[in-house]
Amino acid sequence: MKTKFNIFAFLFMAILIGSSCNDWLDVKPQSQMENDDMFSSEKGFKDALTGCYIKLATPSLYGTKMTMTFTEYLAQFWDFSTGNGKDESLLKDFNYESAYVEGEIKGVYKAYYEVIAHTNSVLENILVHGDAIQSDNMRKIIEAEALGIRAFCHVDILRLFGQIPQNPSIKVQLPYATSVSINAVPYYSYEEFVSLILKDIETAQKLLQESDPVCQYTFEELDDSSIQNLEDSFLAFRRMRFNYWALEGLKARLYLYIGDKENARVAANNVINAKTKDGKIVVALSGLTDLQNDKLYLTCPSECILAVNNNHLADYVKNLFTSLSGHLTETHYKDLYEGQSVDINNRPKKIWKKMESTTVGKFYYDFQKYTQPESEENEFTTHFNIVPLIRLSEMYLIAIECASSVQEANSLYKIYMKDRGVIAQNLNQSQLDDEILKEYRREFFGEGQMFFTYKRLGTKQMLWKGDREVTEKDYILPLPKTELGNN
Repeated sequence: MKTKFNIFAFLFMAILIGSSCNDWLDVKPQSQMENDDMFSSEKGFKDALTGCYIKLATPSLYGTKMTMTFTEYLAQFWDFSTGNGKDESLLKDFNYESAYVEGEIKGVYKAYYEVIAHTNSVLENILVHGDAIQSDNMRKIIEAEALGIRAFCHVDILRLFGQIPQNPSIKVQLPYATSVSINAVPYYSYEEFVSLILKDIETAQKLLQESDPVCQYTFEELDDSSIQNLEDSFLAFRRMRFNYWALEGLKARLYLYIGDKENARVAANNVINAKTKDGKIVVALSGLTDLQNDKLYLTCPSECILAVNNNHLADYVKNLFTSLSGHLTETHYKDLYEGQSVDINNRPKKIWKKMESTTVGKFYYDFQKYTQPESEENEFTTHFNIVPLIRLSEMYLIAIECASSVQEANSLYKIYMKDRGVIAQNLNQSQLDDEILKEYRREFFGEGQMFFTYKRLGTKQMLWKGDREVTEKDYILPLPKTELGNN
């Protein structure tokens, strides 16, 4: 049953203007004349779409909050015992009534619907001004990418503000925005909301089946800006834009989240086994390629199916992981890699740097995943300044968790762990389930996935939250009070 509320009306009147990166971050109501002028050319559509990606990469979303800080505090990551983490500790305590946490939630919520407004503007103008896009293929790609971004944002809105997937006693309705309008935005039930996401994903995939270059080339080939036979350089670097396989990966993530393991297994394996028309593997696990590279591509860019690029990433993170207020203690580090030899695993040796504190007289571990080199000309786009959004590692973990048999799960698990430098042994189902949970912590630390993993499983005992059990209410972030006031 749909109900209607007002959802920051100004957000849904937002139209992107200008041509510089900074301009794209401004959201303001525009006249119909300005709107028509912007979408009078193919370049205008491309710029508008690029603006959506730029917004995704800002600190309000995947630049830091939805990857490294906000969602990681909710997952009980980072240690503040020796630093000033009072505000962040409120998030770790799920203190949603505090002014600080309310402000953080409102900022994230607002940022999501700003991006959605921008994508809806692109989609609506394709219907009116789409003939300004000269190529039919390009028109399909622009429309599909906008739909993909809209679906991606709504997935994380569901994972943040929606009910728990497993046996919920608290039911939550959420707004799914499909237009730029001052009218009230419909709210939908959990099931309806999921259906709308899947509809956007499937529509986008149909548009990309024959138009997306990633169906013809590998991601690595498309990372070469000089690649031949592309009708437009806009079509290169497909892992930095919503592509066909990113949509399939998002589908796998969503199906797993809602508990549909069979469809999750199919989608994840589709990505793992993805090949170009001439039989080349589209993307492979990256441990040996990236983590053992002499330049240390620590975000594993070669296995990214979707990522955002931000030339300001070094500025964003330099103060996050260089003090004792955002680190792992030696005890937490041992907890993280419990049961695994840190001497043979590629990740702990590369991603964590052991430090000694002169002030507290003990060791701690500094996070290196997003550390940027001072200068690496011509490599920033494909190897540095990268924030992963969907990686092949996640597809393997989904496929392992949803495997049709223990034998199938172990086969995938051994492939996955070998890439990490670990020779895995056969495990029973209970052991596999335990290892999968541990792998999400190890693999996606600083990428914002652990809180959602806990939530879909209904985990009551989070690692590093020893003061109490986590409740159903803890997993459901409250909608901003300004939103609820419109009920």
